[in-house]
Amino acid sequence: MKEEAVFSDGTREYRIPWEPKVNDQMKVRLRVARGEQAQISLIHEEERLPMTLEFSREEFDYYAVTVQLKDEWYSYYFELCQDGKIYFYDRVGMTTQMRQEYAFFVVPGFSTPDWAKGAVMYQILVDRFCNGDSANDVEDREYCYIQTMTSRVENWNQYPANFDVAKFYGGDLEGVRQKLDYLKSLGVEVIYFNPLFVSPSNHKYDTSDYDAIDPHYGKIVADGGECLREGDCDNRHATKYRQRVTDQRNLEASNRLFIRLVREAHARGIRVILDGVFNHCGSFNKWMDREKIYENQEGYAPGAYLTKDSPYTHYFRFQDENQWPDNGSYESWWNNDTLPKLNYEGSAELYRYILEVGRKWVSPPYNADGWRLDVAADLGHSAEFNHQFWRDFRNVVKTANPDALILAEHYGDASSWLSGDQWDTVMNYDAFMEPVSFFLTGMEKHSDSFDGGALGNGAFFESSMKHFMSGMMTPSLYCAMNQLSNHDHSRFLTRTNHKVGRVSALGSAAASEGVSVPIMKEAVMIQMTWPGAPTLYYGDEAGVCGFTDPDNRRTYPWGEENLPLLDFHRDMIFLHKDSTALRTGAFIFLNCGTNLISYGRFDEKEQLVVVINSGDEEMDADIAAWRAEVPMDCTMQQIMVTNELGYSILPVERRVEDGMLHLHLKPYTGVVLRHQQKAGFLESFFHVHREKRD
Repeated sequence: MKEEAVFSDGTREYRIPWEPKVNDQMKVRLRVARGEQAQISLIHEEERLPMTLEFSREEFDYYAVTVQLKDEWYSYYFELCQDGKIYFYDRVGMTTQMRQEYAFFVVPGFSTPDWAKGAVMYQILVDRFCNGDSANDVEDREYCYIQTMTSRVENWNQYPANFDVAKFYGGDLEGVRQKLDYLKSLGVEVIYFNPLFVSPSNHKYDTSDYDAIDPHYGKIVADGGECLREGDCDNRHATKYRQRVTDQRNLEASNRLFIRLVREAHARGIRVILDGVFNHCGSFNKWMDREKIYENQEGYAPGAYLTKDSPYTHYFRFQDENQWPDNGSYESWWNNDTLPKLNYEGSAELYRYILEVGRKWVSPPYNADGWRLDVAADLGHSAEFNHQFWRDFRNVVKTANPDALILAEHYGDASSWLSGDQWDTVMNYDAFMEPVSFFLTGMEKHSDSFDGGALGNGAFFESSMKHFMSGMMTPSLYCAMNQLSNHDHSRFLTRTNHKVGRVSALGSAAASEGVSVPIMKEAVMIQMTWPGAPTLYYGDEAGVCGFTDPDNRRTYPWGEENLPLLDFHRDMIFLHKDSTALRTGAFIFLNCGTNLISYGRFDEKEQLVVVINSGDEEMDADIAAWRAEVPMDCTMQQIMVTNELGYSILPVERRVEDGMLHLHLKPYTGVVLRHQQKAGFLESFFHVHREKRD
């Protein structure tokens, strides 16, 4: 049997429909070598369904069977019998041993938004992106956070301090609004915002009020009061801050600015995803009010820290019932007392409130397009409760906005949340960020270690990717957030210098020493041609460096961008958006080895082959393009090449002979090649095929 010819996946050419509804009939296809003499069956649990030849094309026969779905999970794999030998085909490939854990699976009725599949996303940590309104800037000594006075950083280009949480650069939503045309020109289709709600920190993962955009990001129309005096860390005296974040006029004005921003983004074809931090809130939160920001303020009830009689006491778990007033015995996330853990099991009111928050922001007049869920697996105090909450959250959000995306932060196996009734997808650490980082740099994603055995190990890259990609259903995989960098990990460009450590030990300057832009461009090429939603972390396209947080949260370098790298991002994004095969087409590994990976993306309209030489030496590579359904003898167009000298989008013809591409690759070279079917090819093919069958 010609094993390398066998292929199937969950895309629309091999599963029809690829997002079936309850009680649909679903056609499943398997591709084998043309003329292959084998008995082929689809295996579902104890059921064996014979498959029949549906049609032939080029070098392949396509077998199909139609199955009747119900309302429950449907898993399957393929069995191929030939000359007394039995083979199985699953999501990882051909095997002689059945592997149920790698079976194909589908949940009838589960789908992800079409707009999210292959969408180009852009993550913004607002304080560090652009300052469009200096009137809302946090002032020096405006309040005290973690025993540190707030300070306004005057030099936009100053690197973050090692303890940075109370230092503010002034970025805001007006700055984002002013840069929407830049984002549009870059090709961005979705903005993912780090948290925007009222919060005392610059990262805002410690929410104070889920119902309002922070006025320091939004609009301050009612200002007054005093900043703290030197040495005074009692936030009851921070009267300027208290007015800014509790006055309804400021909160309403900030929410109106968000409405305007979303409307203007939508007008440019850009969607907006919010960050929801629902496992924990902040110690400044109006329900807790440890800092007494909301105490005696009009319209606010006493916080749970202040009195046992607070209406919010059951929103939290207190270990000592005898500590009131000022009860600091509340449960917190990872023992961070600035992050009180929310006690959903103890309060049905809290449960309903957060579900309403989920509904509110994806509904008019706010009209956000989805949620990214922070530490979503940690919510609640048991796995059963956690799953039930996210089922309810999904129901509420999807009822309000059926086209909203629900995307979760998660490390490790997310399969129990990606079963069709909770999250749509995840931030794709396991099946993108980590394998790409290890193959191209050898570096762990925090720059905490270097693995020389993984560097340039194409076989390890392939096996890792196959294993982790198989853990997601196709609709989830194709909108998974594929990032090279983000706010929790070192910048990818910094990882190319192989420096192990963090800014506290190595210093800020080390992050940009000895970095490799050619390797960075290869990473971007992979990112823009891989299944999923390629997601830029603001400034990566401009050459921003940085060790893990807080150093990775440097400001966007307006006017000082690495323009060739920026142009490369723009051209790779255009290439991605111009291709249906890259957005939603099938994926197959081709040849992988030392310093080499290659893979194909294909659908009925076009076939693309991507080849990466990650090493510092030239190589000759023979690539089995035919496995990506490229015709055996044809001409492909090289539509992108990048290497140490630069990059080029000038088309160059490359011959495919007997199904093989023969390429000579210079060091640190990546190429994208494309073959497009002639107009009318499919129509004429199926017409002839039908005539033959009739």
